[in-house]
Amino acid sequence: MIADGVEDEEKWLSAGIAGLQQNAFYMNRAMDSNNLRDALKFSAQMLSELRTSKLSPQKYYALYMRAFDELKRLELFFKEEAQRGCSFIDLYELVQHAGNILPRLYLLCTVGSVYIESKEAPAKDVLKDLVEMCRGIQHPLRGLFLRSYLSQVSKDKLPDIGSNYEGSYTDCESFILLADPELRLAIGLSGLQGPAREKEKREKERNALRDLVGKNLHALSQIEGVDLDMYKETVLPRVLEQVVNCKDDLAQFYLMDCIIQVFPDEYHLQTLEVLLSACPQLQPSVDIKTVLSRLMERLSNYAASSTEVLPEFLQVEAFAKLNNAIGKVIEAQVDMPIFGAVTLYSSLLTFTLHVHPDRLDYADQVLGACVKKLSTIGKLDDNRATKQIVALLSAPLEKYNDIVTALKLSNYPRVMEYLDNETNKVMASIIIQSVMKNNTRISTADNVEALFELMKGLIKDLDETYEEVDEDDFKEEQNSVARLIQMLYNEDPDEMFKIITVVKTHVMTGGPKRLPFTVPPLVFSTLKLVKRLQGQEENPFANETSTTPKKIFQLLNQIIEALSSVPAPETALRLYLQCAEAANDCDLEPVAYEFFTQAYILYEEEISDSRAQVTAIHLIIGTLQRMHVFGVENRDTLTHKATGYSAKLLKKPDQCRAVYGCAHLFWNDDQDNMKDGERVLLCLKRALRIANAAQQMSSAARGSTGSVTLFVEILNKYLYFFEKGNPQITVAAIQSLIELITTEMQSDSSTPDPAADAFFASTVRYIQFQKQKGGSIGERYESIKA
Repeated sequence: MIADGVEDEEKWLSAGIAGLQQNAFYMNRAMDSNNLRDALKFSAQMLSELRTSKLSPQKYYALYMRAFDELKRLELFFKEEAQRGCSFIDLYELVQHAGNILPRLYLLCTVGSVYIESKEAPAKDVLKDLVEMCRGIQHPLRGLFLRSYLSQVSKDKLPDIGSNYEGSYTDCESFILLADPELRLAIGLSGLQGPAREKEKREKERNALRDLVGKNLHALSQIEGVDLDMYKETVLPRVLEQVVNCKDDLAQFYLMDCIIQVFPDEYHLQTLEVLLSACPQLQPSVDIKTVLSRLMERLSNYAASSTEVLPEFLQVEAFAKLNNAIGKVIEAQVDMPIFGAVTLYSSLLTFTLHVHPDRLDYADQVLGACVKKLSTIGKLDDNRATKQIVALLSAPLEKYNDIVTALKLSNYPRVMEYLDNETNKVMASIIIQSVMKNNTRISTADNVEALFELMKGLIKDLDETYEEVDEDDFKEEQNSVARLIQMLYNEDPDEMFKIITVVKTHVMTGGPKRLPFTVPPLVFSTLKLVKRLQGQEENPFANETSTTPKKIFQLLNQIIEALSSVPAPETALRLYLQCAEAANDCDLEPVAYEFFTQAYILYEEEISDSRAQVTAIHLIIGTLQRMHVFGVENRDTLTHKATGYSAKLLKKPDQCRAVYGCAHLFWNDDQDNMKDGERVLLCLKRALRIANAAQQMSSAARGSTGSVTLFVEILNKYLYFFEKGNPQITVAAIQSLIELITTEMQSDSSTPDPAADAFFASTVRYIQFQKQKGGSIGERYESIKA
C-alpha cells in the first residue's frame, strides 16, 4: 500500500511539473512577444498546478520551486511593462481577474513586489493589502508556501527605518506580515488529519514544513528595523502570544526553537524573563527540555565568546531567571519524565559553570534542586536519566579540572546517592580519571573522606555478586582505585597519617576480592611516610597525637592483617617483609621481628602450594640477608627457621637451591659480626648432599642420573664465597667439586643437557679469566685446575 502511494505521488508530481512547464513555455513565448494578456493567462494556468492537494510537503516543495523560478522571470517582465508605459495600478488590478484565488494571489504578490519598488504607492499600503488577501488561503500547505513566497519577494522592500522605503515597523505591520499569519498557518499544520494508521506519515509531513516556518521567522530577524527595543516591546510578545495560543505541541516546540535559533543572543539575554514566562504555558507534551537546553547552550556560548558580555548576565540576573523558569516548568508539567527534569538541570549547571564559574553556590543550588526532584522518585531506573546525571556530575569536573573544587559542592554526593550501583561505579571511574588526567593531589583528610565517599561503588561491596561483574572490568576498576591511592599526599606527616587512616577505614570495607588490589598501594604509600620520618630525630616535645614510625607500623600491621585473612597470604607475606625491611631502616628491632614472625606464620599456616612456597622462602632469605637490626638471638631464631623451611620444600632441586641460598644469611661483607664461614660451608655441604640425593632419585626413577645443573650452581656458590675470603672454602673443596661435575658429565648414565654443559663451560672460563687477571684473587685461583 505504501509503495503504491509513493508511486502515485511520483506520477502526480510528474504530471504537475509537465503541466507547469507546458504553460510556462507559452507564458515565456507571450512575454517574448510583449503580449501581456497571454502572459497573464498562461501564468495563471501555470500556477493552477499549485492548487493540488495530492502531494506531500516534500513533493509539493519540488513543484513550488519550479513555479518560483518561472515567477522570477515574470517579475522582470512586469518591470519591463512598466517601462513601456503600463501603469502599475492598472497592472495590479489586471492580475486580479485571474479565475482561481491561489494563482491570483501569487500574481498579486509578484506585481506587488514591483509596485513597491516603483514607489508609486506607499509600501505599507501595498503590503497591508497583500497580507489581507493572502489570509484568504485556509489550506495549511498551500497557504504556508504562498506566505513563504510573499516573504521572499518582499523581504528587501519593507518600509524599514533607514531603508529606501521609508516608514516605521509599526506602519507597515511587517511583524504581522512575516509572523502572525505564519504562526497561524503553523498551527494549521495540525489540520493534516487522517486515519490513525497514517499518523507517522502525517508527522513526517508536518516536520517537513517546519523549515518553511523557520525561514520566514529568520527573514523577520534580518529586518534592520527590528532592533532590541522593537524586539522586546513588539516582536517577541506577539510571537509568544501566538505560540501560547497554539495548542499543537509540534508547532509550539518548533516555533520556540526557531525563536531561539534565529534571533541574536543579546536579544535573548535582554528579554530572558519574557521568553521564559511562556515556557510553563506550553502544552505538557512539548519537549520543553530541548528548547530550554538549546537556549542555555546559546547563552553559554555567548558568554564564552567574550568576557565583556559577562556583566550583562549579572545585570539581568540570568541564572536566577533560568533557575526560576526551570522550576516552574517542572512544576507545571507534572507528567514530565525524570529524564526531562534531569536534562534541564544538567543544561542549567553547564550554563552556570560557563557564565559564573566562580559562583560555587550557584552550582550547588542547581544540584540541590536536582536532589529535591530526585527525592520524589528514589533510585533511578531510567537509563536516559542516569546518563544525564552522569553528564550533570561530570560537568564540574570538566570545568574546574579539579575534584577538590567539586568536593566543595555539598549537594554533589547527594545526587550520586540516587544512581544505581552500576552507574555509581561509572561515575566513580570518571572521578578517578579526572584526578589522573589533571594530576590532582588530594592533600587533606577531609577531602579524602569526601572523595572516597563518592567512590564507594568501587571500594566496597554493594548489592551485586561477584559473578555478575566482568573480571577484566573489575580488575581495571580496582587498579584505578590503587592508582588513586598513590595520588594522596601531604607534606605534613600528621595530616598524611590522617589521610592514610581515612583510606584504611574505607579500604577495609572492600571485601575479599578488592583487598588484594587496594591494600598493597596503601601499604606502600604508608611506607613512603615512614621513609620521610626515618631521617628525623625523635622530637622530645612530641605529644601523643604526633606521628611516629612506631605508630605507623602499628597501623601497617592492622592493614596487612586484614589482607592475610582474605585470604591472600602470598601478597600479605610480601608486604610483611617490606615492612620488616622498613623497620630495619628505622632501627626498630622489635617491630621488624614482629613482621618477620607474621610472615613465618603465614608461610606455615596459609601457603601450601609448592611453587608459592619456593617463591616465599627466597623472598624471606633475601629480606633477612639485608637486615642489620637484629641481635644475635633474634637473628639465629629467624635464620634457623629459614634454613628449616628450605630443607622441607617438596622437590629436591628446590630444597637444594633454597639451602645454598641460606648460606648468604651467614656472610655479609658489610658486617664483620655476620661472617660465619663455618655455617656457610655447612649450608653448601648440605646443598651438595641434597643435589646428590636428587641425582640418585633420578637414576632410580628414570635409569639416568639427570642433569648436573645443581652441582654447577653449587660450584658457583663455592667460588663466590671463595672470592669473599671465607677461609672454610678451600681450593681442595672446589677442585673436588669440579672433578665430581666432570665425572658426572662423562658418565654413560648421565642425561645430555646442553644448557648445563654451557653453564659449566662458562664457569670454567670464569676461573681461567680470574687466573689471567692476576692480583691477590688471581693468585688464589692459580691452584685450581679446571
